[in-house]
Amino acid sequence: MDITEKRLTDLEVRISYLEDFVSKLQNVVVEQENTIDRLQTENRLIKGKIQEMSEQLEGDIPNRKPPHY
Repeated sequence: MDITEKRLTDLEVRISYLEDFVSKLQNVVVEQENTIDRLQTENRLIKGKIQEMSEQLEGDIPNRKPPHY
């Protein structure tokens, strides 16, 4: 095997490792994107529930200063 063939083989091996790495990285990014989407949806739901609860309780809380003022 001459030097050119060895270099070509080495490059092919490197490319194979890089392709594998990129594939794994892409899977991680897709998984993270799904997680982010799910968390954003949950966050919107929780925000809505808190807003709803706040509006319901607003009428029950008297608007007066606490005793220490």
